Amino acid sequence: MALPDLKRTATEARLAELTMPVGGCLAEARRAALSRVQTMGLPGRRDEYWKYTRPETLVQSTAPKAAVFVHDEAPIFENFDCLKIVFVDGVFDVEASDNLKLEGVQIDRLSDLVTQDIHWAKDLYGVLEARGQDPVFRPLAALNTAFADDGVAIRVTGKPSKPINLIYNHNAEESDGMLHHVIRVESGAEATVLENGPAAARFNKCSEIDIADGGALHMICAQGRDHERRAATHLFARLGKDSVFKCFTLTVNGVLTRNETVVELLGDDAIVHVAGACVGDGDFHHDDTVFITHVGENCESRQVFKKVLRNGATGVFQGKILVKASAQKTDGYQISQALMLDDDSQFLAKPELEIYADDVACSHGSTSGAIDEEALFYLQSRGVPHKDATNLLTLAFLAEAVDEIGNPDIVETIVSRLESWLIRRL
Repeated sequence: MALPDLKRTATEARLAELTMPVGGCLAEARRAALSRVQTMGLPGRRDEYWKYTRPETLVQSTAPKAAVFVHDEAPIFENFDCLKIVFVDGVFDVEASDNLKLEGVQIDRLSDLVTQDIHWAKDLYGVLEARGQDPVFRPLAALNTAFADDGVAIRVTGKPSKPINLIYNHNAEESDGMLHHVIRVESGAEATVLENGPAAARFNKCSEIDIADGGALHMICAQGRDHERRAATHLFARLGKDSVFKCFTLTVNGVLTRNETVVELLGDDAIVHVAGACVGDGDFHHDDTVFITHVGENCESRQVFKKVLRNGATGVFQGKILVKASAQKTDGYQISQALMLDDDSQFLAKPELEIYADDVACSHGSTSGAIDEEALFYLQSRGVPHKDATNLLTLAFLAEAVDEIGNPDIVETIVSRLESWLIRRL
């Protein structure tokens, strides 16, 4: 079917500004992704999964300007012993990055695949993104697969002694970063990946994650922090038998952030937890869109999202649990909640369940409301100042999502960063 004129024109204009990396073992996957973009067209407000978020600045030909991030506090994971991989405006920074050698993991730059045939990465690149286009089109992810020329290929073969920290720095006001990561966790292997930083004025990131039987991956991402960037991130994960995938995203302000997470639980007894906490003020617009498909038996999925909004900020949650007929004994849980600190902000939610199995335990819920005045009064009556009492209740509200991380040291770091933001802004 032909694209509508406006969508076709916008798509052609964006594609005309981009240059596809040539050659290498990813060429075929890139051409297939480009074909998907041309067939789907870039997103518009008439698209069902974009009706709550305006995609114009994410698809226009040139990136909007964004003030360079001012580092008025240390990077969030600065005190952790990690293997650091640094990107600046979407480009790998060799000097700032550590040596990519770490026992239990093989790490290569995506750009190396132009000259090297890294078979496992070639076999994964673009595959999960393509699978994730059905039943919902995700054209910005396909655009990334076609044109991203940097990123990392991470193959976890053991249990590395420390996390891998992907740091995204922003130096140029007019920067258009596009990164693509592929991660393969082998059977019985386990790793932690951290992500943080403002990245670029406009940022498009795609991660494809394949977890083999008995493998485990933990991902924690911290983004935003009073930054003007526009970002669209896409995460596609495929889980084998007895595998575990847990990911958490902290978002603190940012003009526009759209996080899409697509997970398939193919093997029996697999577990996925997807969680997020965000605090937004003023022009902030944050959209979490999650689609989890249960195929294997006796699998567990959790979606836990909490948003704190004030001064006209907007929070969006679109979450779906799809249970195939084969996925008996599925345990699916989904909750999205917003704490509204004024009457000007808005929370838009679209929770969904689609179930074709008859032996399942699935639930979903979405609520929004003001701060508990009785609890606020109680704290103030015990001598806690109004601002401090508000901060305490706000942190308590976010706790369910933050606790999904599981690692006490990382939880403490995330809570500390939230506290510092609340002290400055509320």
